[in-house]
Amino acid sequence: MNSVIEAINKRHSTRAYETEPVPKELINAIIEAGNQAPFTSVTRSQPWRFVVVQDPDFKQKLFQTAFPFWKNATDGMKEKYPELYEMATCLYNAMDKPKDVIYYNAPVIIFVIGPATGGSVSCALACENMMIAATSFGLGSCYTGFGAMVKGNPDVVKALVLNENEQIYGPILIGYPKKSPSLAVSDALERICAIKKEPTTKWI
Repeated sequence: MNSVIEAINKRHSTRAYETEPVPKELINAIIEAGNQAPFTSVTRSQPWRFVVVQDPDFKQKLFQTAFPFWKNATDGMKEKYPELYEMATCLYNAMDKPKDVIYYNAPVIIFVIGPATGGSVSCALACENMMIAATSFGLGSCYTGFGAMVKGNPDVVKALVLNENEQIYGPILIGYPKKSPSLAVSDALERICAIKKEPTTKWI
């Protein structure tokens, strides 16, 4: 099979990672793949920039900032959508401590940052390139929407050098997939995994 198609087919959202660090050259190669994505911009140049987070203390600050949003969202499902609530919380309940249902204790978090208006399609394309590239290197990846909900923390905003006209796309988690997660985590991951359908196609 064509190697690009193989990487696309193998890509999936990884939510359990080994603690093994990712070599810097692989991180740079993944970022370069993102930088090669197509884009639309009146400036005729890429609208995105990247911030790589590996520092454990800063990761904890990110988690503490984003976690309340996840908790409020899931708690809001409990009464009205109990089945959805159970599915949303099953992985968190199965996790060993430290429980990180936002960034899944991934060794690398890559923030893709771009313009708040007019950059969503371009930056999403960069994110997809990065996830496919990670798969080609035998790494796992995950696009985590709750992970972007950190703009309320001034320390995080300062570290990411975010201005009011910018938005976080992703972030993208990168790391080696966990080889032997616990049975409880494996069951939870199986329960929440995406069900992929065959494409609906009309030929004219």
